[in-house]
Amino acid sequence: MELLNWNVQWGRGADGRVDLARTVATLRDMADADVICLQEITRGFTDMAGGPQRDQVAELTALLPGYQILFAPGVDRRGNDGGPRQFGNVIATRLPIREVFRHALPWPADPSVPSMPRVALEATLEVGARRVRVISTHLEYYSQTQRSAQAEALRLWHAEACAHARHPGRSDQKPGPFAPEPRPTEAILCGDFNSKTDDVAYQHMLAPFNDQPGDRTPAWHDAWVHTHPGTPHAPTCALYDREQWTEPPFACDFVFVTGNLLDRVKYCEVNGNTANSDHQPIHLSLDM
Repeated sequence: MELLNWNVQWGRGADGRVDLARTVATLRDMADADVICLQEITRGFTDMAGGPQRDQVAELTALLPGYQILFAPGVDRRGNDGGPRQFGNVIATRLPIREVFRHALPWPADPSVPSMPRVALEATLEVGARRVRVISTHLEYYSQTQRSAQAEALRLWHAEACAHARHPGRSDQKPGPFAPEPRPTEAILCGDFNSKTDDVAYQHMLAPFNDQPGDRTPAWHDAWVHTHPGTPHAPTCALYDREQWTEPPFACDFVFVTGNLLDRVKYCEVNGNTANSDHQPIHLSLDM
């Protein structure tokens, strides 16, 4: 299973030009991906830097034939013309999809900084005879209060999914929405966490699940750290766009896998060569 994760900044490169076809070409050069997780995809925010087209979900659908495109807007508004003004995350996959969740992340009031609503898009996918949950998310940048609350929510939803996996609901006797879909404990969580490795949100994501005696929820592990033990984390931001980012390059985009998938991780690398976003893409390869 080949997975790519990238905050694509609505297709805007360090040169300031928006070109979603160039973004997709970069991804195709990296891997023949089964799953592509993207952040900062827009519908309707054509007035942002570089002037993205009106519907980037439709663009991606045309650029990625053979993939199913799932979109979850964190920001979901309507313009004066009644059209959507949306901003959020995508999962594009050519694997069978069994179930989809769109989790609105917590957004506690923090009037001291700008902020926006955030979302986590989750899909249960079939990988051969196995199932795996894949989550694409993007946490708040300016507010540590909000970012910490969002990290905690991601942990709670993971624990809830694992509880469903261990104790599935009773099946209804007839077809319909009460007939449950199996929820696996194996999961991949990726995105732009806007959290350096010393940030409380990143550290909290890696904490064990031992709040309750006998809790068997598998913990999250940073796949890049797992495959590069003892090495400082490869930077994923501020490499090329020195106008937006004046600080030294740093890591804030991560791919986490559950502990029960660690022995299947073959490869996790950051592509530090492309300047086609202000963030760098990550390639995860799993032996499923």
